[in-house]
Amino acid sequence: QVQLVESGGGLVQAGGSLRLTCVASGRTLSTRAMGWFRQAPGKERDFVAGVSWSGANTYYADSVKGRFSISRDNAKNTVYLQMNSLKPEDTAVYYCAAARGGSAGYTPSRLVEYDYWGQGTQVTVSS
Repeated sequence: QVQLVESGGGLVQAGGSLRLTCVASGRTLSTRAMGWFRQAPGKERDFVAGVSWSGANTYYADSVKGRFSISRDNAKNTVYLQMNSLKPEDTAVYYCAAARGGSAGYTPSRLVEYDYWGQGTQVTVSS
């Protein structure tokens, strides 16, 4: 079983940056697409960004395009989310997730397409 641990969240002013890190233990994630989701209190969990297991293909929610960047280092079983130009509406708990199997270019964006989830890390953006 894959276990995921997120880190890097915190409090930042609008316009600032944060870099989230997700480290996997147990089974390697090298053949799994990875994604980041976020959830604000009382709201649904939303897709933020995904990267295929090859690392060649990425997909972003419209709300974060041009501001966030997802990347991975399979040798370290690690995925990153670089968040720039943060806005108050980005405030949420951010979760990393490992997807089910797929082709090298598979870039899922739905909750049901992911098998494993981290515990989440809080990101708060003040105005």
